Amino acid sequence: MCGIAGIFHAETPKPVDPSRVERMCDALAHRGPDGAGVWTDQGVGLGHRRLSIIDLAGSPQPMHTPDGRAVIVFNGEIYNFRELRRELEQAGFMFRTSGDTEVILAAWQRWGVDCLKRLDGMFAFALYDRDKRQLFLARDRFGVKPLFYAPLSDGSIAFASELKGLLAHPQLRRRINPQAIEAYMTWGYVPDTHSILAGVEKLPAGHFWLLEQGRAPGRPQRWWDIDFTQRERGSEADLSAQLVHLLREGVRSRMVSDVPLGAFLSGGVDSSGVVALMSEASSQPVQTCSIGFDVAAYDETSYARQVAAKFGADHAERIVATDDFSAIDQLAAMFDEPFADASALPTWRVCQLARERVTVALSGDGADEAFGGYRRQVFHHHEERARSILPASLRAPLFGTLGRAWPKADWAPRPLRAKATLLALAESGEEGYARGLSVTLPDARRALYSDSFTASLEGFRGEDELIALMRAAPGRSGLDRAQYADLMFWMPGDILTKVDRTSMAVSLEAREPLLDHRLVEFAARLPEGMRVKGSTGKYLLKKSLERYLPHDILYRPKQGFVTPIAEWLRGPLAGAARGIGASGGLAQTGFFDPQAIGAMAEAHIAGRADHSRTLWQLLMLEKSLTQLGVSS
Repeated sequence: MCGIAGIFHAETPKPVDPSRVERMCDALAHRGPDGAGVWTDQGVGLGHRRLSIIDLAGSPQPMHTPDGRAVIVFNGEIYNFRELRRELEQAGFMFRTSGDTEVILAAWQRWGVDCLKRLDGMFAFALYDRDKRQLFLARDRFGVKPLFYAPLSDGSIAFASELKGLLAHPQLRRRINPQAIEAYMTWGYVPDTHSILAGVEKLPAGHFWLLEQGRAPGRPQRWWDIDFTQRERGSEADLSAQLVHLLREGVRSRMVSDVPLGAFLSGGVDSSGVVALMSEASSQPVQTCSIGFDVAAYDETSYARQVAAKFGADHAERIVATDDFSAIDQLAAMFDEPFADASALPTWRVCQLARERVTVALSGDGADEAFGGYRRQVFHHHEERARSILPASLRAPLFGTLGRAWPKADWAPRPLRAKATLLALAESGEEGYARGLSVTLPDARRALYSDSFTASLEGFRGEDELIALMRAAPGRSGLDRAQYADLMFWMPGDILTKVDRTSMAVSLEAREPLLDHRLVEFAARLPEGMRVKGSTGKYLLKKSLERYLPHDILYRPKQGFVTPIAEWLRGPLAGAARGIGASGGLAQTGFFDPQAIGAMAEAHIAGRADHSRTLWQLLMLEKSLTQLGVSS
């Protein structure tokens, strides 16, 4: 796990100042504290910060091929590098190191851009071919590893693992992208389709970009996609056997490490399943870690302890106080872009705990997206059945009227909170799913915006990108399309960004075995009834893990990391909530109506409504803009 940065002149190969690349890499030192290197040639400069995981002393970067014709900087891990190495050795390639970086170089020389399809791993890399005068930028299938880039005024293209690497370049303009603000207020994060800074872009997951000196840059190209149009055949027992085999392969391939390795353990289905399979594959106790809260309603440590004891894990846990909000300035600096997923805070804390014991930690991320484990996916699956029975001409007036009349009862038991479901049923499946996934709905966003900001959006609406993605998804059903959107839009923008930044902030490598692409491709082919059955999501995954895990772990209600932001914003952060719209970076933009924000804050503080998620969005946006020092 590392940080990379670089500069490339495509049309006119001007000299690159090595010190400029070095400053960009220094901004990423947390991603790679074990080593650093910079290489430049006419029109190109590559830089690297290294966190040593494989071949600790023998794979410094930037790394060259033996003949010096190609050079690479690489962030990530290739889990099948040993198999690829054997294949390349049979083809005549010779290797000087025992790591995975040199394998990518040889794979490029052997197969060109098609080498990507052979790589099993998480990665973002930049490879320069001196003979072809080409720069090859690539990102892994799911976007586990990030890559930002920006065309600059001198004709160059700068790139880096994080936005802070680009911010170290003096020519980068710090101007806000209004569409990114609208997208952020919709989702609580800035998706890969945008960047908070105008002119900065993110290489999308499953894409590469091939640049050549002397030619105008084209656009990134997709090299991988998920297909939900096919269906596996076989009995439940046969499909379960295939699934367990793929789970084992995904976990075992990610246990290869030359440094201490462990796992995050929440006590939920996914992380518990990973620990069970790690224990099966290891002759030593698995090192696990979890955190809890000092309020029982938010604490899951007893379940984690139960799983750790069952598999004889060497377990560590830490209790985090619910007044841990003092770290939000550090969170804002960690993410660069505004990021309002409140579970980032406990994720960072568990990464800190893990780093005290190991350098690599396996997580359970990805299973909900791949197997239909989110409650919203289960609801959507059933809502789509209702939509198939009732035509839109009946649904829109019937459910729309009921939904608008139904009270918004955040305090009520879940079955009585029908407002969102009724409004979703009045819309198309894609519109309804976007409504359920969004943090702040369109009418509520517009009520907060200034007139000038609304005009600057020119009709852009945050939900439209996800809706278009779902409508174009390679799938047969509403559930297929919802899962596709979660895997391709939600997961890289929210879940994987959260884990990457919080783990890299403490120089910890996090690996996601449940995102093995063969496992996810298999999950996408499962019949819908093997993903969602009745009210149970991840049906086949849970059935397959019954041989490993107790019933109360597999079938208890899903909780996840919860942070008490509603209480914070009525208590110790009430003053900050009141001041969001009136002072600081947010007020200076002129994008928002301070009175509207103030009224929302007062309603929340008084307990008349729960506006915690939107107020947290606004607070983290203000913190981010202040950190970035940007202007409107």
